[in-house]
Amino acid sequence: MGLFKKKSKKIPLEELVLPRHIGIVMDGNGRWAKKRGLPRMAGHSFGAEKFKKINEYCLDRNIEVVTFYAFSTENWKRSKEEVSNIMDLFVDYLHQWLDMDDSKNMKVRFLGDRSVLSPKAQELMAEVEKKSQRFKNQLNIAINYGARSEILRAFELLKGKESITEQDISDSLYTYGQPDVDLIIRTGGEKRLSNFLLWQAAYAEIYFTDVLWPDISFDDIDDALRFYSSRQRRFGGV
Repeated sequence: MGLFKKKSKKIPLEELVLPRHIGIVMDGNGRWAKKRGLPRMAGHSFGAEKFKKINEYCLDRNIEVVTFYAFSTENWKRSKEEVSNIMDLFVDYLHQWLDMDDSKNMKVRFLGDRSVLSPKAQELMAEVEKKSQRFKNQLNIAINYGARSEILRAFELLKGKESITEQDISDSLYTYGQPDVDLIIRTGGEKRLSNFLLWQAAYAEIYFTDVLWPDISFDDIDDALRFYSSRQRRFGGV
């Protein structure tokens, strides 16, 4: 169950105050598969399809920026077979994007250290980023991403600078030029950020739901949007 609880009639979506930037932690693929007696990879496959649908739904809602947490720097601890299968799914997605490349797409940026990914994946990532530049709304895919590593990288880029401002750090992150995340949605029941957008989430509203990622619905996303709209965002003021 999400944090948003409202017994009265739901506010129509067109009346909501919507976030500019949504971050989504797609958690629960493995548990979803286990509940059904399926291999973990089945959960990741279903989760990948749900990623495409939710991304398109956010585009239809005219969300300016959506960031999906696809693979963390800690996920390398999983079995070699699982990691290999996840990377194969990622490469398949890149091929599909390039084959479709239509009006339902968004400008794509990959967040994270891509140097350890396969040369083929890196080549396709660069091609997708280049070809997607004509689109307006922004899709970020965090892969081999960790917020602490991102902040460390920012300080490395700023090394030698006499004084460093918060804006300097923001401009040195993978999300440079984008608004900070307003709303983070995490599925799967866990209630933590797990090293996701730590700098950018300083004032983010956080919505947790027990729904496993492959089961996430458009109604679940709408509930998260209603939760966000119900919040009074004072940013430290009164």
